[in-house]
Amino acid sequence: MEQHPSKSTATLLFGLRAIIEAIHAGKEVDKVLLKKGLEGDLFKELFALIKQRGIPYQMVPIERINRVTTKNHQGALAFVSPIEYQHIEDVLMNVFERGESPLVVVLDGITDVRNLGAIARSAYCAGAHALVVPEKGAALITPDAIKTSAGALLEIPVCKAKHLPRMVDYLKESGLTIACATEKGARNYFECNFSGPLALVMGAEDVGISPSILRVGDEMCKIPVTGAIGSLNVSVAAGVLLFEAVKQRLA
Repeated sequence: MEQHPSKSTATLLFGLRAIIEAIHAGKEVDKVLLKKGLEGDLFKELFALIKQRGIPYQMVPIERINRVTTKNHQGALAFVSPIEYQHIEDVLMNVFERGESPLVVVLDGITDVRNLGAIARSAYCAGAHALVVPEKGAALITPDAIKTSAGALLEIPVCKAKHLPRMVDYLKESGLTIACATEKGARNYFECNFSGPLALVMGAEDVGISPSILRVGDEMCKIPVTGAIGSLNVSVAAGVLLFEAVKQRLA
């Protein structure tokens, strides 16, 4: 049985001891900001724990943390995910066991939380089984993202990838067609085959899909547009492609 993410919406945690205790308690920490030049035993304990668990962190000027909170943060601020991330291996196993054809949406460097939320909403409405997001260099799941998703981010499984190209390779090895949305695609999206097991890859708002992922793509899909603007907003494009997959699967 699939586990549904926690519906907690807490996202900020500050203070060295509080962050240490949260990590030990198994909280999903997306990222930690640490004041440059921070010292002391508690800092050393936290830093060792961050490195051990592979939690993304940044050493930043104190002003960066003060812009987020003026409370007694002790030079440390953590972004705690409001959801519980799932493992793509478990999600796929459950999907195959139910006799369904997987539909997974891979987000390669989406940085705008509203785009993240809008894509999650479309994915959930289209019956997608999971979202895959990179551990670093992407939008965090914040209350704004959840609000934009109309709560979909609390329902659809979200899987975090430490190395996104390797995750895409795994999806391909698991039998999913890798369909990359790119305006440089050779075929229009409605000419591409979305009827079988599918991983739909959407690229970053500014640079698109990274070359390392494009190299392993099976389908290079474009949405034909007219006028001076060469491409759609990524969340709109995701909706178009997702419901093309719905159309083909229903047919």
